[in-house]
Amino acid sequence: MDSDFKNCYERIPHEYLEATGKGFWTNIDFEKQQELYKQISKSTFNEIWMFCKSTEYKTGKETKSLCANSTGKYYKYLSNLGNQNPRIAKYAERINASGDFNGLDIQYWNVLNDKKHFDLNNPNIQLILAIHYLLLNDQEKRNEKWIAE
Repeated sequence: MDSDFKNCYERIPHEYLEATGKGFWTNIDFEKQQELYKQISKSTFNEIWMFCKSTEYKTGKETKSLCANSTGKYYKYLSNLGNQNPRIAKYAERINASGDFNGLDIQYWNVLNDKKHFDLNNPNIQLILAIHYLLLNDQEKRNEKWIAE
């Protein structure tokens, strides 16, 4: 709900959770998140995300990982929004350069302190944050063996 998003985000004990070594998004129930994914059409899902292979450095273990679709409609949406919001433009540029949403691209203190570019009452910002944190949680918790498609 629009009225709850800002208050909810501001009440999250970001600093405490980060001090424990985990982002607040790791409190998202991954099973419920996967149920949410099922409610998103496959075509819409694929405009936002794609699956890619991640390799653990020490073990060489290859796993399936959710990544940004830097050619999809969501990326284009970010680029267009970036025309009015330089902070979102920078975020979109990093996604294009790396092909991923990086946890360092949007830090909670940026969101809480930069009210001009991160207006938590703005539905565009709410959507961007929701997608960003869903991806970070997915990357933290998904543990599927990579199978070449």
